[in-house]
Amino acid sequence: MPLPLPLDGKIALVAGATRGCGRGIAVELGAAGATVYVTGRSIRGQPSEYQRPETIEETAELVSAAGGRGIAVQTDHLVPEQVERLIARIGEEQGRLDILINDLWGGETLFEWNKSVWEHDLQKGLRLLQLGVHSHLITAHYALPLLIRHPGGLLVEVTDGTAEYNADHYRLSPFYDLAKVSVNRMGWAHAKDLAPYGATSVSLTPGWMRSEMMLEAYQVTEANWQDATRIQPHFIISETPRFTGRAVAALAADPDRARWNGQSLSSGQLARVYGFTDLDGSQPDAWRYIVEVQDPGKPADATGYR
Repeated sequence: MPLPLPLDGKIALVAGATRGCGRGIAVELGAAGATVYVTGRSIRGQPSEYQRPETIEETAELVSAAGGRGIAVQTDHLVPEQVERLIARIGEEQGRLDILINDLWGGETLFEWNKSVWEHDLQKGLRLLQLGVHSHLITAHYALPLLIRHPGGLLVEVTDGTAEYNADHYRLSPFYDLAKVSVNRMGWAHAKDLAPYGATSVSLTPGWMRSEMMLEAYQVTEANWQDATRIQPHFIISETPRFTGRAVAALAADPDRARWNGQSLSSGQLARVYGFTDLDGSQPDAWRYIVEVQDPGKPADATGYR
């Protein structure tokens, strides 16, 4: 008889699982045995404003193929009534929520590089904050009461950049900067509220992620991604979305995960602690690389960083 998987019987919600990091996290939670509700706006025949082909149904199918159970629920996390219905459904069907992943974003087409607040398009900037900040708060408002129904719950707020890095590095524009710093702070703030209930909250950042959109931007695929280093040499430190997924799965399976409560973490940092690897067997540590190699202007060289 096969041994039980580490997350057998656990119920997870990955909010924002259509593509990229959210999809990678959902698949790895499924591979560890969890039942995973995957949400987003894009379903077959009805894409979001991105107008991209990925759908939450595809993500759910990948979760099930990996060994878990994927359940797709179309949800706009900026519409409180939709989020309330989603959480009510999970409560009715499962009676619990063990893992909440807030990977809501949607701002790739909205931020403008290196523009001051007066130069940046105002409506795009405000929409970015709604998608990247308000959606997290709305989801937490409705989901955390179910998460704390049983002790041991885990909340992961997914962002870009560690709290330490973001504290003294300007991130593209005031709108993008505020969105990513806010999510780090949410991971810390929720930890204060959740600790008395035996639950853990962290913020987590991937490194330079080879998402579907990033691969397309460099006109490569996962099979030949290294060709992109001809355009951007520092892409050599990049990682798949599944790497962050394995970081989340390791956290969720750790009985001592409360030691991380309130902390800002990265996929590369957790790989060194838990020993998991990316799909190619490497352990890219992007944020250490960015600080020690990329930002100082050194030649691209991932030796010792993956």
